[in-house]
Amino acid sequence: MNIQYYKKYSFNLERDMEFKVYGSGGKPLIVVPCQCGRFYEFEDMKMLDVYAPFIEQGKVQVFTIDTIDSETFTASGDERGRLERHESWIKYIVNEAVPIFREINGTDQKFAVTGQSLGALHAASLYFRFPDVFDAVMCLSGVYSNERYFKSYHDDLTYANSPEQFVANMPDDHPYIEKYSGGKIILCVGQGAWEEETLPSTRRFGDILARKNVCALVDIWGTDVKHDWDWWFVQSAYFLPKLLDN
Repeated sequence: MNIQYYKKYSFNLERDMEFKVYGSGGKPLIVVPCQCGRFYEFEDMKMLDVYAPFIEQGKVQVFTIDTIDSETFTASGDERGRLERHESWIKYIVNEAVPIFREINGTDQKFAVTGQSLGALHAASLYFRFPDVFDAVMCLSGVYSNERYFKSYHDDLTYANSPEQFVANMPDDHPYIEKYSGGKIILCVGQGAWEEETLPSTRRFGDILARKNVCALVDIWGTDVKHDWDWWFVQSAYFLPKLLDN
């Protein structure tokens, strides 16, 4: 398997950002790490074992990125400043990282994006905010609003990064609705340990998508399924073929 490491300066974040690339072609897929995670989480936590057959068959090329959660969602105080910093990260992904990844991938096709836990919220925000860039999303054990991180503080940027809110308020004839329906949306959550917040949020967001007539696979797994890597391995192995199926 071809694996490459990169460190490139981000003008939006005003610092170097690191990422790794797995594979030589196929559907480009961005992996957002868990809360405060790093680009190497994908490999360190052995998720590469799940993806390896698809990478080696040329079906997918994986791009693992960094977040800056410790400066934004999980930091304290100055809510507006934290959100503006997060928007700089969003701009880094869409305006800097994606063009680099396209050049590496060698095509102009749209991207898939995936994440678990807080990474699922970031992945969903990217997909639903930028349907001209992303046409597939797989979210595992996610919440789809950010009130946990910003409490009672609300402004235009909490709204922009809360898919539960902005998708619910979209007019039914909004052009994004058709684009969402033309893509692939997978939301999965368990009913076991540590899914107390993610389960109701996934159900609410699934209901919102259904009311908008947006086709999505919303899968609620059993009471033994917990918010942890051992189940994310199983879920990823199950859903990845569905995400990549043409």
